[in-house]
Amino acid sequence: MQLDNQSHTLVTSNKPTKIIIQNDYLQKVQRRFAIATIIIPLIGTLISLKFAWDFGISALELELLLVFWFLTMVGGITVGFHRLLSHCAFKTHPSIRVALAILGSMAAQGPVINWVSNHRRHHQYSDQIGDTHSPHLYQGEYWGKLKGMWHSHIDWMLNGELTNSTVFAKDLLQDPVMKKVNQRYLAFVFLGLLIPAILGGIFSRTWIGIWQGLLWGGLVRIFLVHHFTWTINSITHLFGSRPFNTSEQSTNNVWLAIPTGGEAWHNNHHAFPNSAEFGLQWWQIDLGYWFIRTLEVLGLAWDVKVPTLGMIEAKKTAN
Repeated sequence: MQLDNQSHTLVTSNKPTKIIIQNDYLQKVQRRFAIATIIIPLIGTLISLKFAWDFGISALELELLLVFWFLTMVGGITVGFHRLLSHCAFKTHPSIRVALAILGSMAAQGPVINWVSNHRRHHQYSDQIGDTHSPHLYQGEYWGKLKGMWHSHIDWMLNGELTNSTVFAKDLLQDPVMKKVNQRYLAFVFLGLLIPAILGGIFSRTWIGIWQGLLWGGLVRIFLVHHFTWTINSITHLFGSRPFNTSEQSTNNVWLAIPTGGEAWHNNHHAFPNSAEFGLQWWQIDLGYWFIRTLEVLGLAWDVKVPTLGMIEAKKTAN
């Protein structure tokens, strides 16, 4: 098995399988959506900071921010899109599966099938040619690390490249419910803005409360969840510890563990990609795994995959 550097074509037994979709129109649409996804939450965050500077910030705005960060970052992205749908690290009821996929969609990081396709592709080609967002792309060049960080954090979304879902997410394409969630992506993004706006108005009983709910529970939350997630592509493939000598350059970064819901134990994750638990040491806070354990205790999750102590020690010894 090899990768053609020019066409990004996976070659297996002389039968090429495209890992990206070559379509100029779709690439332009993808690029425009990426620009909007980056710019609109940024503008909302700047407006929110101006309001906070002029008028202060209330507990309600902070509560909406934290609640919707938890629902979309922890429940939606790390538990739903990542551990459940990308890696099948546990099983759950269809209704919980759909709810987590909707919460992930509300994080505005792209439709569920696209997200899963990009992530599975990242694991297959991590820090090699074919990886969607490796920070090591410009290795050896002047300012190579800085250029790589920019590419892996944001720029990879602006090149309009479309990962072929028929290669990386065939299981989800064959799931009619996930296909519907995927098709209604923009409606769920809008819902993720509408709900905190309505709650802000209800709890404050003011029109300004609707606006503040939209900003803090909606746009500021999306901005933070985006950049927390994107640091996994950039920071945790450059800076941190490597208890496991994995084939790529993933690291564990303690400073990002809580904001990312446990995603920042990234070297642990690459060592055991199908594990529901990323924080493998008692002191490694992993909100995503606590979420899954809560579901398990309630009888809503089962077949939760975690490495045994023997597996962990064997992996370290193999280093």
